[in-house]
Amino acid sequence: MKLSAHYNRSNIIITVSVLLAGAVIYYFAINYIIQKQLDRDLTEEMEEIVSYVASHHKFPVQPDIDEEQVTIKETSLTNFKTVFFNVPFKKVINDDDDNNGRAVEMLVSVNEKNYLLTIAISRDGTEYLVQVIATITLILMAGLFLVLFLTNRYVSHDLWKPFFYLLQQLKAFSVSDHTNFSYSKTNVDEFNELEAAVLLMSSRVRKDYRTLKQFTENASHEMMTPLSVITSKLDILIQDDSLNPEHYKQLQDIYGATSRLSRLNQSLLLLVKIENNLIDEAELLELQQLVFEKKEQFQELITSKHIIVTATITQKTITASGHLLDILFNNLFSNAIRHNIDSGVINISLTDEKFLIQNTGSLYPLNEEELFERFQKGKKSEGTGLGLALVKSICNVYNWDVSYSFISSLHTFQISFAPGKESLLTFNAI
Repeated sequence: MKLSAHYNRSNIIITVSVLLAGAVIYYFAINYIIQKQLDRDLTEEMEEIVSYVASHHKFPVQPDIDEEQVTIKETSLTNFKTVFFNVPFKKVINDDDDNNGRAVEMLVSVNEKNYLLTIAISRDGTEYLVQVIATITLILMAGLFLVLFLTNRYVSHDLWKPFFYLLQQLKAFSVSDHTNFSYSKTNVDEFNELEAAVLLMSSRVRKDYRTLKQFTENASHEMMTPLSVITSKLDILIQDDSLNPEHYKQLQDIYGATSRLSRLNQSLLLLVKIENNLIDEAELLELQQLVFEKKEQFQELITSKHIIVTATITQKTITASGHLLDILFNNLFSNAIRHNIDSGVINISLTDEKFLIQNTGSLYPLNEEELFERFQKGKKSEGTGLGLALVKSICNVYNWDVSYSFISSLHTFQISFAPGKESLLTFNAI
């Protein structure tokens, strides 16, 4: 959920809660005020009757009106506290509908006799007033809620424009690109500070990248020069017929180690270029043709280990770097052959959605968590440990998903990519 949605939801929840709590408090406050007003009116009526009784020593004749009802009952009580209470109120005698009313009851003495005097008045007018006030309040609440919702939606959208503009530039940021961030005009101090921090960060990252790139290129170049000299000298020494077998074996070991160091240097340099998107050449490639060619290149090794190759190939056209795909297939085929057993099996499948290569080998599955990490290799492996790391990096360049699984005693590597047109071709090779 977006930050603006979180803010709007929290703001709306708090606003609605406050409005509802305020409406409840307001409703009870209005009821309390109106009830007190009714009690004051009843008190005035009561005082008028008491004053009339004191002057005339009798109760006044009850007027024939609906606003109030007076009830007088003789009682033996000598002490009674005046009370106010709610009662049903009938506007007309024999009226079946009970309305709400408010009453007061007190003790009155007339001619040495005690009477309970009850005065009741209708609450219909006040309840109607409460309903009108409540309706107006609800309408105001709904209007305020709508205004807050629209304000949060549209005003906040304009307020966050500089942030989204900066976010868009960050998504497109590349350390190898020299395009600078552009400013967006805003009066929000926090966004201005964020832009300044991003600009400072991008300049530092580009500076560090240039330093690292220069160091990598120089180190690679400086390493390749002595390695080339060593290799050439070793070639000359190995061809010397005067070498005894022991010296010849030692020179071969040195030559193998030097070649391995050279491959390691080239692989590390290639990884750096791939991860920093420095290999951007792309062309239209027939993937099935690359698979066929790669199989032919490894045919001698396949035949030497008596490996049975079964392939199901679908026509697949993609736009990618031929150099990178050659490295990708070279590592996958090389692993499938080197880690295979004599008279083993390799299954190859290319469809519109995925490329899959399976091979026999170890009877136990490999560690999936460390398989595509750098310098992860088997104890008996003579490689650099960077082959599958290169495969992973190349797949990341094209947003492909590479995975490993152990299916039916077969080590399976799968690359998933976007679908296209299919044209099924199959071949079997021994």
